[in-house]
This record gives sequence, structure tokens and C-alpha cells, in this order.
Amino acid sequence: MSTEIEHLPSKLLIVDDLAENLQALEAIIRGENRLIYQASSGEAALSLMLEHEFALAILDVQMPGMDGFELAELMRGTAKTRHIPIVFVTAAASELNFAFRGYETGAVDFLYKPLEVNAVKSKVNVFVDLHQQRLETQRQVAALEYSRKQQEALLKQLQVTQDELQQSIAMRDSFMSMVAHELRTPLNTLFLDVQLRTLQLERGNLAAFGQQELVRMVERDRRQMKSMIRLIDDMLDLTRINSGKLSIRPVQLNLAELLERLVSDLMPQAQAAGYIINLSIQDRVAGEWDAFRLEQIIVNLLTNAMRYGNSQPIDISLHQDRDHAIIAVRDRGVGISELDQQRIFLAFERCEGNQVSSGLGLGLYIAGQLAEAHYGRISVDSAPGEGSTFTLTLPLRITE
Repeated sequence: MSTEIEHLPSKLLIVDDLAENLQALEAIIRGENRLIYQASSGEAALSLMLEHEFALAILDVQMPGMDGFELAELMRGTAKTRHIPIVFVTAAASELNFAFRGYETGAVDFLYKPLEVNAVKSKVNVFVDLHQQRLETQRQVAALEYSRKQQEALLKQLQVTQDELQQSIAMRDSFMSMVAHELRTPLNTLFLDVQLRTLQLERGNLAAFGQQELVRMVERDRRQMKSMIRLIDDMLDLTRINSGKLSIRPVQLNLAELLERLVSDLMPQAQAAGYIINLSIQDRVAGEWDAFRLEQIIVNLLTNAMRYGNSQPIDISLHQDRDHAIIAVRDRGVGISELDQQRIFLAFERCEGNQVSSGLGLGLYIAGQLAEAHYGRISVDSAPGEGSTFTLTLPLRITE
């Protein structure tokens, strides 16, 4: 904007009913960085002034129809033209009333016929210089205003960046604290078990390592290591999601077979926790998905149901709706408030319900991101005390 103002030429308007006078005057005032417009009547002059911003108007006083004075009065009565400097051209140099009327109608100067070339050039140069100075002032004001707005925008952006940085630092500290806490529990258990076994070995008490005890030890170690692996996997997936490197490798997959296998694998864990999982397959849906990532989503929804289901039966169903597969996981547990439903799919958010939740609060966030990577989504329908239903909706094929 400042560049446009800086290079604008000064527009000059000359008004005379005689073409030879217009040509002579234009030849005198022609110059660099000037545009000269001609009008042979007051009406034509007014039309030009409504279209253009003029630095100066040079009006012949004695014109048929609308004379120069009448044109000047009309100019002074219009907001768009009242600021244009007016110089009258007249042959009546000796008539004081003539000059008085001219100044009364807004003239800033007079040119007397016959025109003296140097005087005309000098006067016009003054008005052109004033106009260019005014343009330069406007340019500087516009540049200052632009700079001010840029500074305001920069300050706002800096404030946003500072807030985001503080939020990131707080999230990092919270994340590191949660990771340390969640990893410490299985590590402490493993460490204590190792110390007890070492003590038994140092005492030569090999009887403490009978078959049944070894089975319990191995199972306990497996659970602790599985817990740590799950935490590490969540952290890795979070990093991949944040860096945009989460990859999806779709293959031809039968969802019914996948659900049957997952429910079979989870059944011992569910029964140990007092749960029954009911699987209902209405349609044996097949499509193209990433089998590993889809398993990750479904296992998360099922383990989430076992965490908050109050040992009540869990239902998982599958059906097809046009070109989408619908998987629903329903528990009959504590339920989720409407406010919590808005945040449970965010990173590090944990729905406490009536018990303390373990983990980093990444499960549903990662599941939601994986669903979106398949161009699908996860929704929840729940109310406190009435259980929850998580619904996974997936297109049959991933299309970008």
C-alpha cells in the first residue's frame, strides 16, 4: 500500500471552452510525474472530478453556460471536490470585484492573460510539490499504521506462542511424572521379586522354586513386562502421531474373524476380572484396514470397558451400514458424564469414574487418532451410572 501511494502521479485539471487555450496551457504545465486532464465545460469538469483526485484545477473564468465561478461554487459544495485547489485564468486583471468574487468562491490564485510561461510553471510547481508532499505524508502514515498492526500481530503471536510453550512445558512435566509413576510400579515389583529370588538362592533354598511357584513367578513377570511394554508403545504412538509419522498399512481383512480371535484371546483376562464378553456378529464384514492398528483400537475399547464395567457383562457387536463397518462396545459400568465425554479423547485425559485409573491417559486418544487415520471415527454414548457404548465407524476401504 505504501508503494502505491509513493508513486502516484499528480493529476491536474484544466478547464476552458477553447481547444487552443487547453493545448497551450497543457504545453506549459506538462512535466514529469503529472497527468493532465482537459475539460471544455463545467459539466465535463465536474464529471472528471468525481472520477479522479486532482492536485490542482485551473479554471477559465469566462466560459459559456457554467462559468468558472459557478463551477468553483459547485466544487466547494461537494465533499469530494471541495479540497481541490483552484486557480482562475482571466483577462480581467484590473477588475477588483472580479478578483474578490474569485477568492470568495475558493480561488487560491489567479493567472492573467496573456499567460506568462515562467509564472504559470512556478505556480503549478508549488501545487504539485504540495500534493507530492501530501502523498508522502500519507505514505508515511500508512507505513506507520501498517508497522503498528504488524507489531500488534507479532505481540499477539508471541503471546500465543508463550502460552503454548508454557502449556507444552506443563504437559511435558505432567507426562514425565505420569511415565515415571506408571513405570515405577511394575519395575518395583520386578525388583522386589528379583531380590527375594536372589535371597533364596543365596540361602540355597531351591525348594522355593518349585514348579507351581515358578509358574506364578513367570506369570507375574509377564504381567509386569507387558504393562511396561504397553506404556512404551503408547509413548511411541504419541510421538508418531505428533510428528505425522503414524503409518497405516491396509490389507484385506475379515472383521468378524478378527473380533472372534480378540474376544477369545481376552476371555481368560476378562474371566479373571469377573467379566463375561458377549460377541454379536450380524454381518461378516470384510474390507481393507490395517489389521495391527485395528486390533489396537478394539483391544483398547474392550480393556477400557473392563476397567470401568463394574464386573458386569460386556457386549461387542458388528454390523454393516452401507459402505461402513460398525463395531460397538457396551459396558454396564459407572458411565461417563457429558463434560467428561468432551475430553476423554484428548491426550493425557483420564476418566476417573468411581476408581483411580492407571495408565497415561493415552488409550482413547490413540484409538481416536487411529480411527481417523482410517478415515473413520469413535463416538461415545453414556450417562453416569448407566454404562457406556463406544462405537467405531469405519469405511470399508481407506480412500484419500
